[in-house]
Amino acid sequence: MSAIHPRPRRRGLTDDCLVERKSVSADLIFQFLGEQWILVAALATTLTMLVLHETRKAGPALSINEAVQLVNSEGGVFLDIRDAADFARGHITDALHIPAAALANRAAELEQFREKPVVVVCKMGQSAGPATKTLRSQGFSRAQKLSGGMMEWDAQKLPVVTQ
Repeated sequence: MSAIHPRPRRRGLTDDCLVERKSVSADLIFQFLGEQWILVAALATTLTMLVLHETRKAGPALSINEAVQLVNSEGGVFLDIRDAADFARGHITDALHIPAAALANRAAELEQFREKPVVVVCKMGQSAGPATKTLRSQGFSRAQKLSGGMMEWDAQKLPVVTQ
């Protein structure tokens, strides 16, 4: 029978030493922040400006649950602004299709929804912002974008229809 030996420890390394190493790295972080406060302030300012810019671009995005509830309860519509090929591969039931490039010229097709919620849907939730802004500038005050776009819709395994 062989005896079970405890795992050998590295020489000179104790639990106290490990705790001290963790605090040393925290001390280094605080030292860096103190010495480079201008860089930290610039980073914080840049991130704040980016968040504000994205929020102002088209307002806050609706979650999928909020969008479905809004469209169902208030007679709104989903507006899919993806290209025709993506739309044909699968879209939200009863969604209208106007490609983003044609939206400014074809917004009149949405006239019956001027006072109702218009939820703008794109592929990933990025290009819906400018489209929503375009609609709002043309009087569609209740236009909002869908957070995550069709990728999020698909990820939640919600139903889609194909042409």
